[in-house]
Amino acid sequence: MELRRFGFKQCGSFVLLLISGLLLLPVMVSSVGVNYGQIANNLPAPENVIPLVKSIGATKVKLYDASPKVLRAFANTSVEFIVGLGNEYLSKMKNPACAEEWVKNNVQAYFPGTKITSIFVGNEVLTFNDTSLTANLLPAMQSVHTALVNLGLDKQVAVTTAHSLAILETSYPPSAGVFRRDLVDCLVPILDFHVKIGSPFLINAYPYFAYKANPKQVSLDFVLFQPNQGVLDPGSNLHYDNMLFAQIDAVYYALAAVGYKKLPVHISETGWPSKGDEDEAGATPENAKKYNGNLLKFICQKKGTPLRPNSDLNIYVFALFNENMKPGPTSERNYGLFKPDGTPVYQLGFSINDGVGNGTHGTSSAQPSPPGPPTTSTGYLAISSATERSHWVGFFSMFLFLMVFKLLL
Repeated sequence: MELRRFGFKQCGSFVLLLISGLLLLPVMVSSVGVNYGQIANNLPAPENVIPLVKSIGATKVKLYDASPKVLRAFANTSVEFIVGLGNEYLSKMKNPACAEEWVKNNVQAYFPGTKITSIFVGNEVLTFNDTSLTANLLPAMQSVHTALVNLGLDKQVAVTTAHSLAILETSYPPSAGVFRRDLVDCLVPILDFHVKIGSPFLINAYPYFAYKANPKQVSLDFVLFQPNQGVLDPGSNLHYDNMLFAQIDAVYYALAAVGYKKLPVHISETGWPSKGDEDEAGATPENAKKYNGNLLKFICQKKGTPLRPNSDLNIYVFALFNENMKPGPTSERNYGLFKPDGTPVYQLGFSINDGVGNGTHGTSSAQPSPPGPPTTSTGYLAISSATERSHWVGFFSMFLFLMVFKLLL
């Protein structure tokens, strides 16, 4: 089927997105990433995950640890890795000697075969409201960077940390985006660190949580990238037709408000669950298909946000697999694109141009490995825990704005 039916123009290079039985559009790939969580006891062996990662057009993978099996399996592939250093290690990483030992064992040991490009130190630390964790975050980041410098890896490997969108006090309209006042003093030194070493600001953004919190007032089409009237930001006069871009720009405005206008923002997590509890509105395969499918189309079209139209969207979809050992509501175990047996959780429903690709049809050879103990938690056991707590403040104003906007039409 012809690409123009989907609004695509001929691009210079395409990666054929094929998942066993799951047909996706050809996508120009430069910034598509996927989160590879492993809180499960039934996942495929890492070597069988490689074709799945490539079949969705992902060139980047984010781990929540530095799994030796995964890093070894992906050696000599073109896949780039962000490895994670969990919250439980922050106090220990303050010690430069411990940090250097960790980098030697978990990063240097896999060079140059495995392309590790970044280490994220801690996950959503500032929104745990744990003073000890918060106090240890920047010193741990600094020690890890110093270790990279000492080992001659600082030019190849960046150091960062991932934040929940809940670090924002106001997120809508985007032009009013500001950080929580109680976190500014903690954030500014971290932002200075990013600028000094040239690493991006990572944010975990989930429009799903806003819809779940108030499905009667938040437009489902607006959060799923579906056609809709959108909203106009009265502060910037920019038009938004989806919530994720509004969230990203709110972060850019918050950064500008504290003097860091040029700091790049990457979305380290975003996704939509295919299943949830009775009170988890919108958690269906159909909505997950629309969210992730439309998101990939936007990335393919090289569309930036209204505020940053010429900036690449560096986005990591959450997640590669459903993870059966994650605690919390049913949705927590159902964000995956794949089931543990390597089959897609849902059909994205796109057709492809038969002339694109290498003639294969993406049949996966992935098989589940024998059940075993789940991978140790590294600070992301429940993605909703730290994220949902503060979403009401930012999105309540959005609900009101949407309602007023509709009344004015």
